[in-house]
Amino acid sequence: MTRPTPLDPPARLLMGPGPISAYPRVLRAMSAPLVGQYDPFMTGAMGEVQELYREVWATRNEQTFVIDGTSRAGIEAALVSLIRPGDRVLVPVFGRFGHLLAEIAERALAEVHTIEVEWGQVVPVSMIEEAIVRVRPTLLALVQGDTSTTMNQPLDEIGALCEKHGVLFYCDATASLGGNDFEADRWGLDAATAGLQKCLGGPSGSSPITLSDRAVEVIRSRARVEAGIREAGDESAADFIRSNYFDLGMIIDYWGPRRLNHHTEATSMLYAARECAAVLLSEGRANVIARHRLAGDAMLAGVRGLGLTVFGDVAHKMNNVVAVEIPDGVPGDAARQAMLEDFGIEIGTSFGPLHGRVWRIGTMGYNARKDAVLTTLAALEQVLRRHIPVPAGGGVDAALDVYRVSA
Repeated sequence: MTRPTPLDPPARLLMGPGPISAYPRVLRAMSAPLVGQYDPFMTGAMGEVQELYREVWATRNEQTFVIDGTSRAGIEAALVSLIRPGDRVLVPVFGRFGHLLAEIAERALAEVHTIEVEWGQVVPVSMIEEAIVRVRPTLLALVQGDTSTTMNQPLDEIGALCEKHGVLFYCDATASLGGNDFEADRWGLDAATAGLQKCLGGPSGSSPITLSDRAVEVIRSRARVEAGIREAGDESAADFIRSNYFDLGMIIDYWGPRRLNHHTEATSMLYAARECAAVLLSEGRANVIARHRLAGDAMLAGVRGLGLTVFGDVAHKMNNVVAVEIPDGVPGDAARQAMLEDFGIEIGTSFGPLHGRVWRIGTMGYNARKDAVLTTLAALEQVLRRHIPVPAGGGVDAALDVYRVSA
């Protein structure tokens, strides 16, 4: 057997729906020295991460921290900890990731009810209210930005609706947090989770979460501490949370003053999560969202400038990703492969009914910038010209017009 050579990934410009190219500052932080999980530096960094993500989420929630695992780990931790077996859960579905929430809720032994709209649309508030009245759920689980369709579900009226009917409100903001408006407190969220690998500009592997006092009360009512570390006075609920790793009660105690041992914190990912939040807040939360909006508008104008048709209700498109219909005469997968092999640029396909029908092009995190947008459009034009006629320079020119107007 030959000796393995040092790892040397190819240079890529990741312009798909995520993951994306991480901020250099985040990558540098991940190479910092490791410390023990109870080292004062480490516990101090954990406290700082909590403070930073309160600003990212726009919340005062004390229980704001990160879950060690991908964004799906955050989703599962929230749902398995908030859902008691037999609880009714309502999931509005407008893309692949609504189906994921329903899947995870079902695995948590919920009685799952879904309402669906055609992919490319968002769910009307009136439809959600009708379903809440009819189903009488314990919890509403709703995706904000579903990258499978690129739609951004409005949330500003949902919290008040849930409060009116006594329903917990959970949101999956994996693909939207940091690049689209999100107001956890003002919108009445009880729980929300995200990932680093989209608008926050980091690697996959850490999931920010925030929990309201009402959500924490539900979690605490299901408390159970492992026998090996249980102390006098620790309660053990009959309907305890059925996952150990994703038991938010124990994770809260691990992040809190007790520092009750649960797992070994993923140190390098904590550094990454810290830097993702620090980059966003240093630039300014509103400024970062505006940068995503501008890059998204430029990419939208650019693909239209190439004569491409945009999928879905553009009025509800996420800032950070656009879906374009693959033109007749263009082999979709082969064109994506040419973008990757000839230009080192990755764009995405989609899932389910949209697989092979659309490409998804992202402008998020570190790549929500002018040069990345223009480079992608120039490369896409060259690939398209191998199969169909397109306006020469049409994509770049249209995007530049957007940037000129904003200057």
